Amino acid sequence: MRQPNSWFDRRRRPRWWPENEPWPPARFMHRPHRVGRFHFRIGCLVPLFFLLAGLGCATVFLLSIFQTGPASDISHWIVFLVPILLLAAFLLLLGGALRRMVNPLDEVMEAAERVASGDYTTRLREKGPRPVREFTESFNTMTSRLQAYDEQRKHLLADISHELRTPLTVLQGNLEGMLDNVYPRNDEHLNILLEETQILSRLIEDLRTFSLAETGRLILQKELCDPAQLVAELVNAMQSQAAKAGVALKDESETGLPAVEMDTARIREVLENLVSNALRHTPSGGSIRVGCGRSKESPSRLEFRVEDTGRGIPPEYLPFIFDRYFKSRDSGGTGLGLAIAKRLVQAHGGEILAQSAVGKGTSIRFWIPL
Repeated sequence: MRQPNSWFDRRRRPRWWPENEPWPPARFMHRPHRVGRFHFRIGCLVPLFFLLAGLGCATVFLLSIFQTGPASDISHWIVFLVPILLLAAFLLLLGGALRRMVNPLDEVMEAAERVASGDYTTRLREKGPRPVREFTESFNTMTSRLQAYDEQRKHLLADISHELRTPLTVLQGNLEGMLDNVYPRNDEHLNILLEETQILSRLIEDLRTFSLAETGRLILQKELCDPAQLVAELVNAMQSQAAKAGVALKDESETGLPAVEMDTARIREVLENLVSNALRHTPSGGSIRVGCGRSKESPSRLEFRVEDTGRGIPPEYLPFIFDRYFKSRDSGGTGLGLAIAKRLVQAHGGEILAQSAVGKGTSIRFWIPL
């Protein structure tokens, strides 16, 4: 395993870094000591300055002691002026180099203040020495990702407001109708109100789970569970929804699997989310296969899979479906379902993957250690 050898290795992944891109960024891995070389160059300039200054002072001191000829002797003046001119030229070069480094840093400080005030559209011109240009490039990358993250956050707030408003409107309208004797107070209308409260409860629970997972405070209640029985119970519970959608829901779990220690409620939540998404995007007459078994890549892993014959996921969307807030234009919800599923699987020490072909269907697999 590669040992941490740079600032990027030792630092944790920033929250604004996209989840589908590895950390640390690969483009920095071939230059882990670039910042150290920059400091080395600056460190070399300082002793060189003092060395030349010392030579100039020593020359003046020696001339004052050993000068015996007339003041108009041109050789004495040459010996005296050459070190002074060299020192002056070096100071000019040093001043120009420092100015080329300091001026971009002044712009960085101003840009950082604008970003701190919430202006994520700030970008810097890449100029100056190569280390400074690389720093400004990293700064621009950071602000572009912050801008994308902020836009996703705004979309999420708008979506959550919409998702909350719809059931609240239904609840308010039906309750007012019952109080005004417009609607009868029977079980039919009470069931409608109950379904809307369940939608609200599910949305609030999703937000709570996502918040706990993001902050690392999600606690798993692990217990021994038969994975094949878990899948069978889930398939039986969702058969009615599949029948309404005209989709065949099948259980294809392996037999003879050992009991696995896991948070049964959380893994069932992941499977319910995947099956619900498959039902939403599979047309009538299609099929969904749910199963579990030992992973083909590693027998020490338990793999769950949900495969459908739906319309599939466009290739430009596939790398981002597990990102928080991401959703396609024609999908509902808040874009948190698959992001929550990913975090629940990762909390078990596993991984979740997706494969899809447009018009042929989607296959989502996740594994946890046996």
